[in-house]
Amino acid sequence: MAKQSRDAEFTAYVASRAGWLRKVAYLLSSDWHRADDLVQESITKLYTNWARAARAENLDGYARTVLVNTFLAEQRSSWRRRTRTSAQTPDGVTAGTDLDVSMDLRQALAALPPKQRATVVLRYYCDLSVEQTAEAMGCSSGNVKSQSSRALGALRLSAALRVAGGFEG
Repeated sequence: MAKQSRDAEFTAYVASRAGWLRKVAYLLSSDWHRADDLVQESITKLYTNWARAARAENLDGYARTVLVNTFLAEQRSSWRRRTRTSAQTPDGVTAGTDLDVSMDLRQALAALPPKQRATVVLRYYCDLSVEQTAEAMGCSSGNVKSQSSRALGALRLSAALRVAGGFEG
């Protein structure tokens, strides 16, 4: 009976948070298919450690940490270095001002190194503090601050280059 209860609790949690985890995974990976794979792998890890996860003070934080660590581990693997993701826009996307801005932001975010991208997603999309981000990434607060600073500088430069390019053409 305890296993059924545990499984039901896990299933309910995943059903309620899967969309959110997928959005975070997409912001990290810039690819919906890869985001789905990251979420699936993270959910599997979460299930195997559900007894510990369910006792966590912040279950969403625990799940987010598993997702970010899965993403960062994949970035370090040799499999990631041998594969390439497509930079093409998916079929069915229509032009529009908001979509253009969104795509520009996603492209700039995708151009960041993995740790900087993870820092930006955690700090500004997930709205975590420096300390919470450091805990989720398993690094120091100073590291989060320097990664954030470098990432924001790169994003500003990317925006400036886009604006300058827009006036030439």
